[in-house]
Amino acid sequence: VASRPAHHPSPRPPEVALLVCGPGNAGVAPRGLARGLGRRLHHELTSLFECPVCFDYVLPPILQCQAGHLVCNQCRQKLSCCPTCRGALTPSIRNLAMEKVASAVLFPCKYATTGCSLTLHHTEKPEHEDICEYRPYSCPCPGASCKWQGSLEAVMSHLMHAHKSITTLQGEDIVFLATDINLPGAVDWVMMQSCFGHHFMLVLEKQEKYEGHQQFFAIVLLIGTRKQAENFAYRLELNGNRRRLTWEATPRSIHDGVAAAIMNSDCLVFDTAIAHLFADNGNLGINVTISTCCP
Repeated sequence: VASRPAHHPSPRPPEVALLVCGPGNAGVAPRGLARGLGRRLHHELTSLFECPVCFDYVLPPILQCQAGHLVCNQCRQKLSCCPTCRGALTPSIRNLAMEKVASAVLFPCKYATTGCSLTLHHTEKPEHEDICEYRPYSCPCPGASCKWQGSLEAVMSHLMHAHKSITTLQGEDIVFLATDINLPGAVDWVMMQSCFGHHFMLVLEKQEKYEGHQQFFAIVLLIGTRKQAENFAYRLELNGNRRRLTWEATPRSIHDGVAAAIMNSDCLVFDTAIAHLFADNGNLGINVTISTCCP
């Protein structure tokens, strides 16, 4: 169970005791039964916050229709009337009582059905769900054209069927050859590397960070979880003309994606002038080495 902010004492689901009254006896239910009843009451309490449209939870600030029905803020923005009673959603009416109850309840992660067992205070829930290991995986290919989502186990199958142009090389030490690096505009090159029983995605992107100044970003992603990625290290190396440029780091999980690494420059970064120092007839070879980290 995730801890709550210091200014909110963390409540626990009530311990339910069942008093049994009969001729000549009285007693308390076994502790296991009490815990079971507590879980049931907690479930019934959180179900009061279910949005009737998306079935996620209605979290503060909580607004109601004039008849008192709730709908989450995301769905409310898309609706013209209450989905329960068809009444008006305006003017906006805050339900302060339900907000107080919400602050005393721990809500399950929205990915509980796929394996996440955490329950969280409503202020912690959105941030956790953005990085939850159990959320669906998006297509790791750079760009926004592919909208595929699925399980980690289905990622490689998706890449092989929907992105057949991606080449896969075997071995822990390969050369990633990016051809025609002088192509105008934003361009990306992608290759797969298979070693140590895992698949790695090698990405080289060319972007125009500001007018007239293009930069290259090279990174390695693991087709796996963040925890699995911590078991590996990678090295990218440009060689040529008695020069060497090297970058070493831990691969990112495809859950994190390429965009965040580029935004933080957490990858091999070089401009077109550097690229031309190492390129051969417009083709750039990057030596890629994957290694395992000692526990």
